[in-house]
Amino acid sequence: MAKRVVLVTGSLAEPRVRRIAEELNDKEIDPLVANIGVKVAALMTSDIVERRLKLPEGTDRVIMPGRFRGDLERLSDHFGTRFERGPEEIADLPEYLGHAARKIDLSEQDVTIFGEIVDATLLTPQEIVERSRKYRADGADVIDLGCLPDSPFPHLEESIAALHADGAKVSVDSFNAEELSRATRAGADFLFSLSEKTISIVDEGPAAPILISAGAADMESLDRVIDIMIAKGRPFYADPILDPIHYGFTASVARYYDLRKRRPDIPILMGIGNVTELTDADTTGINAILMGICSELHITAVLAVQVSPHCRTAIKEFDRARREYFAARKANALPQGFGMGLMALRDRKGFASTPAEIEALAAALRDRNYRIEVAEDGIHIYNRNGHHVSDDPFKLYPNLELGTDVGHAFYLGVETSRAEIAFRLGKRYAQDEPLPFGVVAEIPGAAEDAHAMKFKEAGSTLAKTKSDKESE
Repeated sequence: MAKRVVLVTGSLAEPRVRRIAEELNDKEIDPLVANIGVKVAALMTSDIVERRLKLPEGTDRVIMPGRFRGDLERLSDHFGTRFERGPEEIADLPEYLGHAARKIDLSEQDVTIFGEIVDATLLTPQEIVERSRKYRADGADVIDLGCLPDSPFPHLEESIAALHADGAKVSVDSFNAEELSRATRAGADFLFSLSEKTISIVDEGPAAPILISAGAADMESLDRVIDIMIAKGRPFYADPILDPIHYGFTASVARYYDLRKRRPDIPILMGIGNVTELTDADTTGINAILMGICSELHITAVLAVQVSPHCRTAIKEFDRARREYFAARKANALPQGFGMGLMALRDRKGFASTPAEIEALAAALRDRNYRIEVAEDGIHIYNRNGHHVSDDPFKLYPNLELGTDVGHAFYLGVETSRAEIAFRLGKRYAQDEPLPFGVVAEIPGAAEDAHAMKFKEAGSTLAKTKSDKESE
């Protein structure tokens, strides 16, 4: 039997909610629309809902508007059925109704992130610790101390001790055998990068090595050093080395595939910096693809660097990628619908409303507060006195009745600028809300906070509307 789901809404949104309910093609859901009798759904309170809502017999679920800030637990107890908060945009209702039962859990992952401080030799131990705290907050599990050629590292041992005292695991990355020896004797947890020529260093201390070939793309050499570590019964990672694009990138990906095919059980590490740092492209997409390779080949560690300014969130991005892909693989699903952390520039559904829907809503307005929306034809701004559309905020300004209200002019300038950015990129815009840019520029009240039942304060327009209503 189909579950009876009541969709609670206000007068202005009711036609759109009814259309979605009528078009919903799901035999398991019987949707019913309940207009609570207020114009703006976000202005509902728990008291209003308790007084005005009449639920039909046999209601299984009640979906409140996404911007409703009342007490769901209180309403569930009062009506004796489950109340939940739906999506903020009406256009997302079909997807929400289909996937609301699946709780997205991003707490699990199976890839260790090494975050490299490439200029560690030039920093003091305290500066290294401070940098490591940021990297660890972004998701790094191990702090890698990068050693520079011809740059002495007299404070190497002190830096390792300081990081350990701060609770961090430490790796040291150097092509200088003496520095690697000093590092493992000082208690480093990992060493980058040992080959046949330097493998004897593993006997000098406890550090687990990241193994590389003795020569470029010499897989036989890498196999030999892997066999040495297996014989010793010591932990290690093998790294076939990911090369930059146009300098062997495709062949290096094939090396990872070949190594996994021949050795299905060994731990493998991929250094992602040769692609993220050396490609003029946004790193979110690059990291998504590289994480796809890691997920399919069960590569369980990556080395990330954040040298170039455009790579400054690489660790945070890969942390999000490893969690989304783990959840997707666990669900035997595509990496879709497991959060929007890597959708920085565009959203899967950029426009919440069609021009016709906005036109109908604008025609029904009876107050002077400006609403701003974005659709495929541009930026819409409207109130009871008019409805204007343009792709340029400057062309909208002459139509606005602002008088001498400088504060309101500033507010509308900010909002129409946000709207223009959303229109140009194809991102979801919601008035009074910051634009979401995934993990690249996280904002208060992101989707993850909603799962924790944390909600943003009302924006300036909503707050003003409430104030006006209370004074009536």
